[in-house]
Amino acid sequence: MSDIEKVKQLRKSTGAGFKDCNAALLESNGDLDKAVEILRVKGISKASKKMSRVANEGVVALSGDESKLSVIEVNCETDFVAKNEDFINFVKELSELNNSNNSDLEKLNNTKMKNNKTVSDNLVALIAKIGEKITLGRAKTFNHNGSKNFNYLHTVVKDNLSKLAVIVSLETKEMSDDLKNFGKQLSMHIAASNPLALDSDSIDNEILEKEKSLINEELKNSGKPNNIVEKISLGKLNKFKEENSLLSQQWVMEPKKKVKDILKELSINDLKIKDFYRLKIGD
Repeated sequence: MSDIEKVKQLRKSTGAGFKDCNAALLESNGDLDKAVEILRVKGISKASKKMSRVANEGVVALSGDESKLSVIEVNCETDFVAKNEDFINFVKELSELNNSNNSDLEKLNNTKMKNNKTVSDNLVALIAKIGEKITLGRAKTFNHNGSKNFNYLHTVVKDNLSKLAVIVSLETKEMSDDLKNFGKQLSMHIAASNPLALDSDSIDNEILEKEKSLINEELKNSGKPNNIVEKISLGKLNKFKEENSLLSQQWVMEPKKKVKDILKELSINDLKIKDFYRLKIGD
């Protein structure tokens, strides 16, 4: 095999550039297996140098069906790379594997992809090839018994990849057109309104304490008596809870009604919002 044919084969098998492949072959005295290992080590070195950078761009990938549905965030440094064909192909395959692994990132990283290399090794190779920091971010799987899943993708990059994804799990035995329509609309509502929890009692106490502190800071120099300040503070906090609890939010499609009102109007006796998850790149 000629040197140029070896370079071509090495490029095809590793995805590395011409110069890197040529240098690896020279270092390995033409041994292809050694050249592959040299490129892998160099790729890890390149990848580790890039990991100190900030990666706020990327895509959210959705996979699964109404019984089991998953989302995963894959970050990169620029929107240009988020549209790169190699990046997109990697994320699409990764998305299916994430659903199989129930969003367990440790298991996912050690799972083999179609090329018989682990996700972790493929990620290192992709970083070395593209030249940007790429990381696996947040991930979530819904697989609740007796529930049906719905989703919404906003700002679609390609197919099942977007900048914002919402998954919703509705607990019910029914599967009517009304339910399907509500599931889709509820997903769209969550994308637009970004609720913190299903109801006010479920909002994280740390978030409430922070909000209370901000309200008190705002009111401390108002000059009003303490008892009035306390009433205003309580009112503002209750409003915050209402605006950030899914069930008490104004329904985006009909703002005069709340989500809980729409839920009642459906007249599906066993219907409950089991869970929801909103994932946006950069948040």
